[in-house]
Amino acid sequence: MLISNRIKNTKISAIRKLTPFAKEAKQKGLKVYHMNIGQPDVATPKEYFEGLKSYDKKVLGYESSEGIDELRSAFSDFLKKNNIYYSPEEIYITNGGSEALLFSFLIMCDEGDEILVPEPYYSNYNTIASSCGVKLVPFKTSIDDGFHIKNKESIELGVTAKTRAILYSNPSNPTGVVYSINELQMIADVAYEKELYIISDEVYRELVYDGIKYESIFSIEKIRENLVLVDSLSKRYSVCGSRVGMIATKNKNLREEIVKLCQSRLSTSSVEQYTALSLLKIPMSYIESVRDLYQERRNEVCRILEKIEGVKIYKPEGAFYLIASLPVDDAEDFCKWLLTDFSIDNETVMFAPAEGFYIDRELGKSQIRLSYCISVEDLEKALNILKEGLKVYNSKN
Repeated sequence: MLISNRIKNTKISAIRKLTPFAKEAKQKGLKVYHMNIGQPDVATPKEYFEGLKSYDKKVLGYESSEGIDELRSAFSDFLKKNNIYYSPEEIYITNGGSEALLFSFLIMCDEGDEILVPEPYYSNYNTIASSCGVKLVPFKTSIDDGFHIKNKESIELGVTAKTRAILYSNPSNPTGVVYSINELQMIADVAYEKELYIISDEVYRELVYDGIKYESIFSIEKIRENLVLVDSLSKRYSVCGSRVGMIATKNKNLREEIVKLCQSRLSTSSVEQYTALSLLKIPMSYIESVRDLYQERRNEVCRILEKIEGVKIYKPEGAFYLIASLPVDDAEDFCKWLLTDFSIDNETVMFAPAEGFYIDRELGKSQIRLSYCISVEDLEKALNILKEGLKVYNSKN
C-alpha cells in the first residue's frame, strides 16, 4: 500500500533524531543530560494543578471550535501587557503553537508555494511545510553576526512569484537572537511592498535578557493586516504537555478561513482551556523570575563554552537555546558517539545536531543546538562531558 510522498519526504525532527541512542544509553545504566530539547525543568505553577482540580463539569463535552470566550479574553488581556492589541474575536485557541503554524501554512499557501525564513530556523517548520507541500526558502544569517539580519536586501533576494509569507520566531529558536525594531522593519517593508503575509512566532516573547526591550512586529502599524501572530503557554509556564496555543490576526479574510480549520478539528481540550485561565492570571513577576533563572543559566553556559578550545559561540539574547560551532567535521556523528561510546562517571549528554535547522545542511554540519533547560549544576557536568568528549573524539579521528 502506498504512502504519500509528502510524508515520506519529511525529515525526522533534528531535536529527537538521536532519541533511540539516548534510550539505549539509559538502558545500559547511563544518565543522559538532555540538552537537545527545550523542555523546561522549572516547576509548573501550582495554579495550573489547582485549576485542574477545580474543573467540575459533569460532562466533558466539546467547547466552541474557536476556543472558549473566557480564554480568548484572557489572551487578549495578556497581550495588552506587551502593547499587542487583539480583541477576543481576533484570537483563536489552538492545540499548541504548532497547530497555529499549521493553520497559517494551510490558509496562506497552495502546494508548491514558498515561505521565507531566516536560516537557521526551528526545525519543526520543516515538518509543517512538508505536510502542506510548501517550500521553505532561507535568507541566511551567521554566527559571526550573532544571527542578526544583515539588511533588507538579504530578505528580498529570496522573493519569487511563489512567495506567500515571511516566517520567523522572536526570540529565535534555535539561535536565541532577539530581532531589533530595525530588523523587524526590514521584514515589514519587504512584506508590505511584496504583498506577503508575516507569521510572527512569539512563544518566547518574555524570555529576553540583559535589559533588552522586546519589540513585536505588531508595533509596525502598516503591516497589521498582513500579520498572523502565533503564541503558546508551553514555555513561559512550563506546560509543554498542556498544548494550549493561539493564533491572532486582524485580517478578516484570514479569520474566516481560520474558523473553518478550527471547526474541522471540532475543538481543543475543554479541560486544558479552563485550566489555562488560571495561568494567565498569574502576576508577571512570576515570568520575570523565570526569565532571570534562564539568564543565569545562559551566562553559565557561555562562560563554560568560551573556555573550550575550538568551540565558537555568540551570546544569545533570549529564549533558552544557542548554536555552538564545534571543532569537528560532523557534529551529528559526534553527538551520536557521545551517546554510544563516551561517558564520565556513567553520565553522558545529548545535543541536537544543528544541520537539521538549516535548509543548506552543510552550513550546520559542525554545529549543535543546545538548550539550557537544566540546572546550573547539571549544565556544568554536561558541558564538562562535552569538553572531555571533544578531546577523545578528535584524538580518535
